[in-house]
Amino acid sequence: MNNKVTLTLFLSVLLLQVTALQAQQPGIRKPAQVLLNNPAIKQAHVGICIYDPASQNYWYQYQADKYFTPASNTKIFTLFTGLQLLGDSLPGMRYLETDSVLYIKGTADPSFLHPDFITQPVMQLLTQTDKRIVLLPAVNTNKRFGPGWGWSDYADYYQPELNEWPIYGNVARIRHHRDTISITPPEFSDPEHFSWQRNDTLEEAFTDRDERSNRFSLQFAGNDYGPLLAEVPFITGSLQDIARRLQDTLHKPVYAAEGSPQLNDAAFKILHSQPVDTLFTPMMHRSDNFFAEQILMMCAARQWDTISTAKTIGYMQRDYLRFLPDTPKWADGSGLSRYNLFTPRDFVSVLTKMRQQVPEARLWSIFPTGGKGTLRNYYPGQFVHAKTGTLNGCVALSGYLVTKKGKTLVFSVLVNNHTNNSSAVVRRAVEKFLTAVRDQY
Repeated sequence: MNNKVTLTLFLSVLLLQVTALQAQQPGIRKPAQVLLNNPAIKQAHVGICIYDPASQNYWYQYQADKYFTPASNTKIFTLFTGLQLLGDSLPGMRYLETDSVLYIKGTADPSFLHPDFITQPVMQLLTQTDKRIVLLPAVNTNKRFGPGWGWSDYADYYQPELNEWPIYGNVARIRHHRDTISITPPEFSDPEHFSWQRNDTLEEAFTDRDERSNRFSLQFAGNDYGPLLAEVPFITGSLQDIARRLQDTLHKPVYAAEGSPQLNDAAFKILHSQPVDTLFTPMMHRSDNFFAEQILMMCAARQWDTISTAKTIGYMQRDYLRFLPDTPKWADGSGLSRYNLFTPRDFVSVLTKMRQQVPEARLWSIFPTGGKGTLRNYYPGQFVHAKTGTLNGCVALSGYLVTKKGKTLVFSVLVNNHTNNSSAVVRRAVEKFLTAVRDQY
């Protein structure tokens, strides 16, 4: 390589570096350095990306092209997927009516008999029909847990099983208040499935489930009168188990199909159940893992009549996410999986695209806002609209920041491998940084 070519390459690289430095807002560099030197995260891996959509410039980047485990920030991509593929309402079930039979098939809708949803169009149709109800199996390639999930979390409220026809949110709800102890669904209320006992060594009530059966237990101190409401996932079981659960709810026979009846798939209709935002909003505000996972499954059921999270993710990456600067390793809908790997600028890119497509008022209502939802103890003044993310050693926050002068910035801050006993110290450090950005501009 001659000297002239070498000089040209050197000048080109220098020009790129100068341009990048010019794009970095000087008012951000100092609070960013304070954040990076904070003892809570000084030895952690940190990625920061702040983007100004108005000027189409990155105001600050630090390891923005590096991959991080994003925890529940994954739900931002799940939300984007639902906005693209679900339309304005959830597919409640597929059905086909003949002269004497109502054939039904699950579409992974998590709202069926979930206490968050008062209106139940699917339940209404099943209750009113006088025809024989036959439950058909859906083509479901998913397993009951997502890839990379913690197996020992099977009894924890945040990890219900995934299936083609969720009922009651796939959790048993155990209640204890004074002398009243109960469990729903009713199928678990007999002593074979539910037991409780007093244990005065406990500081707080404790619920559990056997690993391989639907046997639930409650322990509580003698002076503990509640109220307690605990959600413990149940084993969803086979198609026959779903049919029996439906039958117990409807108080009429529901038959699980034996074999595959010769039916015209194209003749099946979709009965829609709920407006999509009634699912998107709680998914984002309380970081509902179950809703997030079932959204990707519903997208597949609606698109192909095949329930497959992997198929939905592959389709999105090929057809809707080609604009991303980096190719994510995307494994599930909730962010429970440690297999997920995203870059900060991936989040900034998808958030920017979302803001171009969705009216701001709607977007602000779906995302948690400072002082509300998972941000209820952070960002007073409601200048941040963002999704949190937490796993052991991981803290994430990505979304929108409205500055004092009314400018909307898109940001992502991902922290991995911190060793603090509590994530709160990391969140406070990030809050201090973003507040400084807000005040500066």
